[in-house]
Amino acid sequence: MADAERTAWRRRSTVRVVPPARPRKLAKVPFVELADGRLQGVVSSGSDVDRVYVSSIASGTHAYHCSTNNNRPCGGLRGMPCKHLHALAEEALLQYGAERVARYLRVDVGAEVDTARELLSALDGRHEPTPAAVVFSRFLRHLSYLELPGSTVALPELHWFPAVGAGR
Repeated sequence: MADAERTAWRRRSTVRVVPPARPRKLAKVPFVELADGRLQGVVSSGSDVDRVYVSSIASGTHAYHCSTNNNRPCGGLRGMPCKHLHALAEEALLQYGAERVARYLRVDVGAEVDTARELLSALDGRHEPTPAAVVFSRFLRHLSYLELPGSTVALPELHWFPAVGAGR
């Protein structure tokens, strides 16, 4: 394989990292992601430092849910999204940008969604319970990476692509 070909293959075999739309603070919402067909994440409790909530909004149906990490329902869900869902939406807009979040959730393209309030009012969903375990365990796995010492060696679980030439 020629050097130019090898260089071109390396460029194609890497994932493009999308920088955050704007910097955000992690204290209130330490984890937010667009995954598994949902906007989902972990939101710190405002009243108990030992409690976190796992909140989510489904793409397309806009069904929403919020519960503690051990599946106790949020007391703020009273026929409308709670403050944890508002915080999640606000941080998602910071992390990914309004256009990307609206497109992922399949919000009406004519709707203005520059704030969490606008995003949540553009949704036509209802409360639908979803398990918190998958999102919370993914959050804990991400936290474990912070405890690893700095290294240039690839971690096996983060090394998604084969070595140069291995797939040919």
